[in-house]
Amino acid sequence: MTVSHLSRSILALSCAAVIGSATAAPATGRTELTLYRSDDGALYNVGDGGSVEAGYAMAREPRQIDLKQGVQDIVLGGLPAYLDSEALALNIDNGAGKVLSQRLRIGQGADAALGSLVGQPVDVVGSSGQVIASGTLLRASNGLLVSDAQGQTSLVREYAAVRARGTFNTGSSLELRVEGARAGKATASLSYPTGGLGWRAAYIGTLADGNSCKLQFESRASIANRSGRDWNDTQLTLIAGEPRFARNSGPRPMMMAAAAPRAKAAYDAAPEQDTVGDYRSYTLPGLVTLPDGSVTQTPLYATRSIDCERTLIYEAGNAGWSPNQPLIARDVGGNSGNTITSTLALTAFDSLPAGNLRVMTLDRQGSSQFIGEGRIADTPKRGKVDVTLGNAFDLRGERERTDFKVDKSARTMDEAFRVTLTNAGDSARTVTVREHPFRWREWSLASSSAKPSVQKPDLLEFRVQVPANGKVTLDYTLHYQWAADVQPQ
Repeated sequence: MTVSHLSRSILALSCAAVIGSATAAPATGRTELTLYRSDDGALYNVGDGGSVEAGYAMAREPRQIDLKQGVQDIVLGGLPAYLDSEALALNIDNGAGKVLSQRLRIGQGADAALGSLVGQPVDVVGSSGQVIASGTLLRASNGLLVSDAQGQTSLVREYAAVRARGTFNTGSSLELRVEGARAGKATASLSYPTGGLGWRAAYIGTLADGNSCKLQFESRASIANRSGRDWNDTQLTLIAGEPRFARNSGPRPMMMAAAAPRAKAAYDAAPEQDTVGDYRSYTLPGLVTLPDGSVTQTPLYATRSIDCERTLIYEAGNAGWSPNQPLIARDVGGNSGNTITSTLALTAFDSLPAGNLRVMTLDRQGSSQFIGEGRIADTPKRGKVDVTLGNAFDLRGERERTDFKVDKSARTMDEAFRVTLTNAGDSARTVTVREHPFRWREWSLASSSAKPSVQKPDLLEFRVQVPANGKVTLDYTLHYQWAADVQPQ
């Protein structure tokens, strides 16, 4: 492997290292990542291949360190670009050493690739092809610092290329000053929070043919890595919920090429579900590889057929608003829009983390077509899910006031409406008309041309059959009244 660098001249300085330097290589243990949900689109966008600070993750990775007795400098390479150094913890097993100080080097551009070679044997090549320095790369910024087998250190400012027998990753590096209790190999555990990693749920529902509402429901986790480094053979745990993050800056929780896990079981089996504090966790069953600049998808639950309910809704009145006094002015809240929305409801078969539901249906040729997308909030098992898919093309509604009377002495008010529903399609449709009596909290239904299907303190619903290529009207009157100590507006 070769990393190139354009140069005009060569400057090499040789000196003896005053403080011993060691390197930290990955140990043979397993790297673990805990990812928190992030809805930041920058993590999942295709257009930009660079690192993204959004997202939040906790990393725990083993490292093997060659210690010398006494004080020495150790470099931990191949770290993500958005490592939170203030929360970093390095524990050296069996009391073999302790950390005295640390400095984070952010990997950017060519320095990121060179930084990942720190601790590896390299050959630094000049512009004419000759080897300028050989040995272990100690530093990759502001010149290359190379230590040879005799313990001499060369600082190379300008060079043509760097050859390495190992591999490199983009990312940051952490420089540590460590005091070793004894010489020898030691195993350490490195843990830290980082940005550039996140996950979110992605659901796909395909409506089955027939008059009943059946949905083929797929549940996936989309895992984004824009951290500036690869994560190889990693054990992943996904956290569903919204922990509070108090800091004002730094990593935050909230299609590019997809990566395949090393262990096929990660795609063949569902994650193991558990709780962490007040949150839900999903631990993937196999080790997963996450290349930098990728979005990996893995199942949350097995695909299943579930019952659903489709509703066409015409909203009338002012939903979710209630005045402090009775509104007696005539021209308030009269006509509504003419759109009729298509909605889908289902009951959660298990805990559903927040994510988008994309709904598909089959056309007459049997091809799957997209018909709408809605948001699923964090929903516990047996919770209700309601999503709005879009506006129906062939259906229209129109609401007009047909009568209005106020009797101030009797402290009453009557308001009548007519809703006209039209259907330009070739099949009959059922439309739910939702009226929200908003003029005052004390009201009753004085009359209607159809029996209401729902009547609540703030809602009145009618289910109306609209014939194919036809129209139908719905008439109703609302009666309001108020107490003597209430002043109308």
